[in-house]
Amino acid sequence: MSADEKRATASTVPERVARLDDAFVMPTYSRLPVEFVSGHDATLVDSTGKEYIDLLAGIGCVSMGHANEDVARALHEQVDKLWQVGNYFYVENRGELAAALSSMLSTTTDEGGHQMGSTGTHWKTFFANSGAEANEGAVKVARRWGERRLGGASTIITARRSFHGRTLAMLAATGQDSFHESFLPMPAGFVSVPLNDIYALREALERGGACAVMLECVQGEGGVWNANYDYLQDVRELCDEKGVLLICDEVQTGFFRCGSPFCFQRSGIEPDVVSMAKGIADGFPMGAVAARAEVADLMAPGDHGSTFGGNPLACAAALATLRAFDDAEIGEHVLSVGRHLRHRLTAMAHVTEVRGHGLMRGAQLDAPIAARVVEEALAEGLVLNHVGNFILRMLPPLVITCEEVDEACDRLEAVIKRLS
Repeated sequence: MSADEKRATASTVPERVARLDDAFVMPTYSRLPVEFVSGHDATLVDSTGKEYIDLLAGIGCVSMGHANEDVARALHEQVDKLWQVGNYFYVENRGELAAALSSMLSTTTDEGGHQMGSTGTHWKTFFANSGAEANEGAVKVARRWGERRLGGASTIITARRSFHGRTLAMLAATGQDSFHESFLPMPAGFVSVPLNDIYALREALERGGACAVMLECVQGEGGVWNANYDYLQDVRELCDEKGVLLICDEVQTGFFRCGSPFCFQRSGIEPDVVSMAKGIADGFPMGAVAARAEVADLMAPGDHGSTFGGNPLACAAALATLRAFDDAEIGEHVLSVGRHLRHRLTAMAHVTEVRGHGLMRGAQLDAPIAARVVEEALAEGLVLNHVGNFILRMLPPLVITCEEVDEACDRLEAVIKRLS
């Protein structure tokens, strides 16, 4: 369906807005026919005043809900003081934020995601602006490790169906050929193996030349595929055996998206490097990469940088978001509501499998109707996403309630039934 055809069918986009977007914005997205202008909690409001239940949260970013009062207050206060000075100087909140992240990263949980204690590990963080930038930083840290500790080893091993970002290097790291085809040649230094196949990973490591393994604990853009807990434990042991770093890409799974502070904690492991973004600042643009102090301290002034990374506005928003997580005891809420969402999806006709953890869910359909479901659900006041033709992806704001999940699932079930 063309952009004009979409707008002609149940479009809520003002004609002037659509015309300017089509004429002057690069066409890298196929937009759905709605313009959102406001929101609160797990509700979005379009330019006609129509309300929608949001099961996408800005692609997993709006962690504490749209226009969260605590985050908004922190941003308003910071806007009146200072926006940008650059990383040659100290700024308010950056050190406090890094310390809070170190504590979160050191948390231990059980397999269900319930918090238990702390490993006491000391983490150091570099602040960026996006998940792709965070993963670029993780690769640089790993290659520094390879240079200093592994005789120049530089290859990063990733998983097939993975997704690590849209820069050229992160496309090369992404284990999906469809992302590579139009942008060859890809940067060298990346190899992918099947997820949950420890034998394939061991074989790749034994070829030599690797400095790190980089994995998502749940592959979001690939279709919401879980890395098994025992597999992640075996990967940690194998990385220790070979002396290579384990990088966990928590860009989509971090910040209580899966119930625990970070998804790797559910498997009882601790990586060496963690990339993060999306939910860190309730939708305000920010990314970060953290490493155990022993690894982080191999980096020196001039080795990496970012003009806007860790700016005063982003740090204020992120610190307010982390405090809001604590105040709301958001982890237990996500685990409870996430179970309810899984149960509702599992009970639906034409849903053959439900994957993911917490409030990161993928519903596998028995017919290639996922794109049509997303379009028709939007007309019913429901925002969600699809991966390919058979998978629906749900990443709602973490503050969504069981009552909102029930209403959303009622609408979704009616749409699927109508299209099947």
